[in-house]
Amino acid sequence: MTARPSGSGEARAYPRISVVTPSFNQGPFLERTIRSVLDEHYPDLEYIVIDGGSTDGSVETIKRYERHLAYWVSEPDAGQSNAINKGLNRATGTILTWLNSDDYYTPGALEIVATAALAHPEAGAYVGAGDIVDASGAVIHHHVPSSVISLETMYQWIRGEFFMQPSCFFRDTAWRAVAPIDESIHIAFDLDLWMRMAKAGQTFVTIDRLLSKSLAHPAAKTTAYTNLSIVDVAVVAIRHGGERVVRQHLDDMAIRLSWSEPNLEKILNNPVLRWLEPLISLFVKPAIRRRDTVPPWLRR
Repeated sequence: MTARPSGSGEARAYPRISVVTPSFNQGPFLERTIRSVLDEHYPDLEYIVIDGGSTDGSVETIKRYERHLAYWVSEPDAGQSNAINKGLNRATGTILTWLNSDDYYTPGALEIVATAALAHPEAGAYVGAGDIVDASGAVIHHHVPSSVISLETMYQWIRGEFFMQPSCFFRDTAWRAVAPIDESIHIAFDLDLWMRMAKAGQTFVTIDRLLSKSLAHPAAKTTAYTNLSIVDVAVVAIRHGGERVVRQHLDDMAIRLSWSEPNLEKILNNPVLRWLEPLISLFVKPAIRRRDTVPPWLRR
């Protein structure tokens, strides 16, 4: 821990926080991610960057900041989860997390987490709010974690009731109890990790503060593989005892689909809807217009 003066004039011990950034050919976004971590000016930061052998200028970006990094490497790996495992296995912090190379922290996020960790040393993880934003920084979705996070509440991820991974930090003891990340899971490996922590008796403390922002762009895994994300979450939830919740959600989806299939074309081609086009376009952001469910004149 590092001592830092508090506002009251007393020295305050800050836990070491280790942040791992996995990256592969994310040059357009990587520098903002790195800067967001370093600009926290957290007094006991261990920052690790694991690059998968990028060829798009990412390595040059990393080298510009290497004197601020505890460790970095650029070499072929087995994917995102493998890179995260490599980084977390090197981490020496009391509090651990990873920050993907298209995500970034809000100012003061690490200090907020440290304060929560000091106030709740019994907890295994700390979760704050997070935003999904577009390229301009406009908020598409604001996600606030449930006041109670448990294995049962995590079953509801299949219904979209989730928390943001970059806003989740966990203790080294919680990590060691369940490590490593399951590299066979393509997308929902974070959910699998949280569920294993919960099953191991780790408690989650929620923080009523915005900690991170995630950029929605076509190459982002959760954007490019939306349907696969749902499948991954379902498989992980079933693996950890959530079959009833998953089955109920799939039944609900089937009921909605049985109604929408014969009616969707009628709705989208309704003259009234076309007449409302200018008004709809003002309120429906391009980044969240589902291309498979809206007519072409709303896709611009």
